[in-house]
Amino acid sequence: MKLLLASQSPRRKELLSSLGFDFEVVKIDCEEIVPEHIKVGESAAYLSELKADAFRKLEEGEVLLTADTVVAIDNQFLGKPKDKEEATQMLKMLSGKIHQVYTAITIKTLTKTITQTDIADVEFDNITDDEIVYYIQHYKPFDKAGSYGIQEWLGMAKIRKMNGSFYTIMGLPTHLVYKILREI
Repeated sequence: MKLLLASQSPRRKELLSSLGFDFEVVKIDCEEIVPEHIKVGESAAYLSELKADAFRKLEEGEVLLTADTVVAIDNQFLGKPKDKEEATQMLKMLSGKIHQVYTAITIKTLTKTITQTDIADVEFDNITDDEIVYYIQHYKPFDKAGSYGIQEWLGMAKIRKMNGSFYTIMGLPTHLVYKILREI
């Protein structure tokens, strides 16, 4: 099996490598737009499958892994912030509240496609304006859904509790990836 990881995320690369898989990183160019009729809870799966479908035709023995993470609060989708202002707004929305993190994976071979989504609930303590400024200045969370990384300072300092997989929140439900790859 030749495993292809279609992600530029350093976190996904690290996690897949830590699972013990050899893989090649490939790039997929596709516009990640979720149609309005797709529910927030289904959007990560939609985007993961969209990426898998945009990749070239697989060859015999190749396995493609795509993933997407969506953060949602009050049924509102929080993507990657485009600037400091948007990151600040998102973190203020998450402050002191519980939100959901949906990470979907799609594993595709020449003959089948498997998509699964894992969900985790995350509860933040209140985050002050100064803490938001500090986090954005030092960690530049512009490549992270919801404007934060659980493995960074904000996650360590401000997450009160979570229900679900740490790795799902980090961007790759490793337990699902491992199980599916071992089965195919």
